[in-house]
Amino acid sequence: MGFHKIMEYFCIMETTDDNGLQAEELAMELGRMVRRLQKAGRYDLMLRAITVPVLEQLRIEAARSKLSRLVITRDFRFILSDYNKEVTLTPVHKALYMLFLNHEEGIEFKDLADHRDELRRIYRHVSPTADLAKIEESVSRLTDPTDNAVNEKCSRIKAAFGSLMDEYTLSYYMISSHTTRHFNSSSRVWFKRLKLITLPRELVVREYEDSGKL
Repeated sequence: MGFHKIMEYFCIMETTDDNGLQAEELAMELGRMVRRLQKAGRYDLMLRAITVPVLEQLRIEAARSKLSRLVITRDFRFILSDYNKEVTLTPVHKALYMLFLNHEEGIEFKDLADHRDELRRIYRHVSPTADLAKIEESVSRLTDPTDNAVNEKCSRIKAAFGSLMDEYTLSYYMISSHTTRHFNSSSRVWFKRLKLITLPRELVVREYEDSGKL
């Protein structure tokens, strides 16, 4: 089975509607090709056909099977219940993370000012004894597009989760970047550079909601 034949099948997978083949049939055929390459010991050809970026995406997809539920307790502790581990974060990091959990569609950093009231409310619930002036200062910095505070906080959140899991599982829990392309009425292309958390929301357990908080 030659390299070009393998590439032909990957191209077919991108144009399924044109040739009438079902994705399941393509997957079965791809599986047979992979097994033949494995038997021949031609992992080099397999990698060339799949490409490294696709391989990385497959690893991320494979990580879905071992995702843990994220339990946010009544006192706002972050628990990875299936790993029996707690994520250590400060109140401001927790407030920012919970803001992005609330917005599954994502938020552009430049639009964080539109969510200032929501972030302030979350922060006050997470840390009810905190100095209000300190909360206001933190919220102001996080929602200021000229301040690097939000990037610093996202890096800290990534490090906290990353210390408890591998990099592929981490991709679901961190606040990550996603660029989407849009067209306006004049067919001009523009991009939204969203930040979001891709963890399936059915794995997020908000115990604080049962207590009437937020």
